[in-house]
Formats: sequence, C-alpha cells, structure tokens
Amino acid sequence: MGIISIVLVLLIAFIAGVEGILDEFQFHQPIIACTLIGLATGQPGAGLLLGGSLQFIALAWMNIGAAVAPDAALASIASAILVTMRGASVSEGIALAIPLAIAGQVLTIFVRTATVAIAHAADGQAREGSFRNVELLHLGALVLQGLRIAIPAGLILAVPAELVTTALGNIPEWLTGGMAVGGGFIVAVGYAMVINMMATPKVWIFFALGFALSAISELNLIAMGIIGTVLALLYIQFAPEFNQGSGGGGNSGGGDPLDDILNDY
Repeated sequence: MGIISIVLVLLIAFIAGVEGILDEFQFHQPIIACTLIGLATGQPGAGLLLGGSLQFIALAWMNIGAAVAPDAALASIASAILVTMRGASVSEGIALAIPLAIAGQVLTIFVRTATVAIAHAADGQAREGSFRNVELLHLGALVLQGLRIAIPAGLILAVPAELVTTALGNIPEWLTGGMAVGGGFIVAVGYAMVINMMATPKVWIFFALGFALSAISELNLIAMGIIGTVLALLYIQFAPEFNQGSGGGGNSGGGDPLDDILNDY
C-alpha cells in the first residue's frame, strides 16, 4: 500500500465528509465515493461493485426535518477501504455498511451540535462587520465535517491488515447474513419512498408495465433503462400537459407560428 494511495484515500474521505453537508457534487454518495476509493487503490471494479450495491441501500437514507439519516459517507468510505485495502469481500463490505452508517449518524449529530457554537461565533463576527472571519468560521465548520470521515478512515488504515482480516473472520455468519437481509429490506424501502414521491395516477401504469416486463422477461437493467427512457420521451411528447396545443381555438402556442396565427381567426 503506497503512500500516494493512502493520501488519495484520505483526501477522498475528507471531500466525502464535506459533501455530506454541501450536497453539491454528491461525492458522498456510495456509487461515487466507493468508485473513487477503488480507483485510488487500484481496484476500480471492486469499488464500483460495492458502490452500486450500497447506492440501492442509500436510496432510503434522507434527512427529514430534524431527523438525521444514517451517514452514507462513512459507510461508503469505510466499507470501500475494508474491501479494497483490507481484504474484505464485497458481501462483507455491504453487511458492514449499515452499522458503519449508524456510527456515522452519531458522529454527524455530534459534529453538527459542535458547529452550533461556530454559528453563534459567526453571528458575532457578522455584527462586528468582519465578513472575512465569518467566511473562515464557515470553512472551519466544513473542515470539521471533512475530518468526521477522514479521521475514521485514517484509523482503519492504521490498523494492521491481519487484525482486520481476523476480526472479519470472527463475525458470525448469522450476523452478516441478517445484516445482508436487512440491507435488502432497506433497498425495497428506498424504492418505495422514491415511488411514493413521484407516484401519480398517470404514471402508475408505467410502474405496472415495468414490473410485468421485469417479471416475465429476461431483460437486463440496461434494456429496462432504455425502455424506460423511450417510454418517458414518448409520454412527454404526447401528454397534453407537456404540449401547448390545446385544440380549444384560443392562443394555443403550439410551436408553429403559422398555426398560431390561423388559430386566432
């Protein structure tokens, strides 16, 4: 394990921690974070496979009001390090991701509580007109969020590989199996939450069609994605709410200037 790989992993962990708050470039999402760790450690395949599996689980993790969701950043970074650098299998990484996410949830609550003092200090600097200090305090709060992931990542890297392998081998099969089953349930909950947010009477028919296609055919995910994209484009093209032409004889604005003029008469 070279020093360059270690530095890159810690940098990715820091950025993932910051992105867990900013949500701008989504580096904390498992599909991105695990893939980046895989690239940094020379195992992009394992990182991508782990990240893709964890992303399905993380679909159900979202902050609602004051409720803080399990931490996808720590789960992604820690499990990716265990898989790509400590000899754990992808299935073991997936099973360990859920308790790691709960630990990350506790850490992020602790850090967010600590940053309340920083927010009050920033308010004081704003009253004094020191905007530079306000910026520095905000950056300091972001640094704490980055260290929230970088420090646990460094601790995992500091533990000898043999000790990690022994600890993973001592985990009972019933425990890893139970966590894997629980992760599968969370995937279903994630899909249900997404469907519940976008479900309308007009799109339920597409859900039923997709379910039927996946159940009675041997189409892979790529084929299903292509079919879904085509159906979405056709729906946008033909659905009345996405087309300005109403056929009511008024100013329809159907996209053809000549038609618009004729419709006025």
